[in-house]
Amino acid sequence: MDWLITDIDERGVASLCLNRPEKFNAFDEVLIGQLVQALSELASDPKVRLLVLKAEGKHFSAGADLNWMQRQVTQSFDQNLAEAEALAELMMRLDSFPHPTVCRVQGSAFGGALGLIACCDIAVAEPKAQFCLSEVKLGLIPAVISPYMVRTLGHRQTRRYALTAERFDAATALALGLVHEVTDNLDSQLEHFVNLLLGNGPEALVACKQLLDQVSREPLDDALRHHTANEIARIRVSPEGQEGLKAFFDKRPPGWQVKRHV
Repeated sequence: MDWLITDIDERGVASLCLNRPEKFNAFDEVLIGQLVQALSELASDPKVRLLVLKAEGKHFSAGADLNWMQRQVTQSFDQNLAEAEALAELMMRLDSFPHPTVCRVQGSAFGGALGLIACCDIAVAEPKAQFCLSEVKLGLIPAVISPYMVRTLGHRQTRRYALTAERFDAATALALGLVHEVTDNLDSQLEHFVNLLLGNGPEALVACKQLLDQVSREPLDDALRHHTANEIARIRVSPEGQEGLKAFFDKRPPGWQVKRHV
């Protein structure tokens, strides 16, 4: 069951590729487990500098696998809870992945697949892509992905699309902030973002993600003000910060960019 293809190229670009095109890359407890394990391993791999999430075939993901959902009908509350906790862990691990994450979306992205997109730092989609928070059509709710959807779309828009379960197109996804770019050249746009990210300080990217996460959750008070001041001072005197500043004033590429082209 090679439903997930994992790779790390020579640049440190890791990729997770959903590989169930015959099932529209729908996920079940097996694929969820594979994704959680892969994210855990990649997060601690020193070779990794960023992560690309993508899928084989015509569609990014139809969300939950129908056979998996059918099994859930006969399961107990505790069994359903365990599987829901596993999906929640997947979203948390992707959302908190230490390095930048870029999502490539083609075709349809339904249900929990929207959570995967919202948990990535950057998302690009093709113009024909279709999106839907489809859970209520089945008498369900988009529970474990709801925190990420509200954060990404805002409370007002999430209420609309989660309650109506209406489909929306790539242009709407762009306007809502679910994706950052809509393009006919998905691979080219994806590579554009990869190159931008690889041009930046690896340690700075990790620190920046951590800082933005904290800033988004805490009140703008003295404690946060002191924390942000401490963070920039810490980065300035770090080896990477010193190299970046010296390279700028010396009018040369910093060391992490030189290594990219070796």
